[in-house]
Amino acid sequence: MLLLSALMLAGCAAPRQPAQRAPVVDRSPVPATTAATTPLPPGAENAGKPGYYTVRPGDTLIRIGLETGQNWRDIQAWNGLVNPNVIEVGQVLRVAPPEPVAVAAPAPEQGTAAQPVPMSNAQGRPLTESSTTTAAASPAPAAAPTRVPATEEIRFIWPANGPVIDAFDEARNKGVGIGGRAGDPVVAAADGRVVYAGAGLRGYGNLIILKHNNTYLTAYAHNQALLVREDQNVRQGQKIAEMGSSDTDRVKLHFEVRRQGKPVDPLNHLPRR
Repeated sequence: MLLLSALMLAGCAAPRQPAQRAPVVDRSPVPATTAATTPLPPGAENAGKPGYYTVRPGDTLIRIGLETGQNWRDIQAWNGLVNPNVIEVGQVLRVAPPEPVAVAAPAPEQGTAAQPVPMSNAQGRPLTESSTTTAAASPAPAAAPTRVPATEEIRFIWPANGPVIDAFDEARNKGVGIGGRAGDPVVAAADGRVVYAGAGLRGYGNLIILKHNNTYLTAYAHNQALLVREDQNVRQGQKIAEMGSSDTDRVKLHFEVRRQGKPVDPLNHLPRR
């Protein structure tokens, strides 16, 4: 009896183990983790649009100007580039002049009724009520669409007197090579403005680029001396450089004709010899 009582007391005194609960599972929607994204290059929203150019590996503003038929300084200004040497692959640049922004006429001041402007007819007499009604009822003729002027073709002359030693090949040679001796004169193939004079374009050596109009550029490469400066106007036949071998294996003039930035065979634009 005593033993049974003791066992009962021990069982009552033993601490109770808490009941094991089921694990809590939070089934509320978990927000998707934001993936780390690479920021888009400047101007990426304009990629593929007319008048824009996507920068490729190895590009410089000078090369882009040559490829698009524009002055590299204009491209710098149109894109607000502080340092023309800092552009990145994938960046999209404007390579056509921005369209002028139309300025709206100022609205009349608050509370001031706009006064009608007196009108007169072809005889100089004030318009009557019937004539004004007729004028209002007849819609004004639609403005004729702005037409782009026809391309101005240019009569080029030979920029050097030597023989053609390298033929045009759009894939491998974007111009022709004209042989000669170091110091031979290089002349402007047509009237134009110097948009580049320097040695900043790899593979061209001492280079001059002339812009003749909105359609044509010409390039003169591998010179030993440059005799003109940027923004200078030159005349057809004017000596602009001396032939050399800068950045090439022999003395020659590499001559390019670019039509809207695209290289074309100079022999199709030069007089036959």
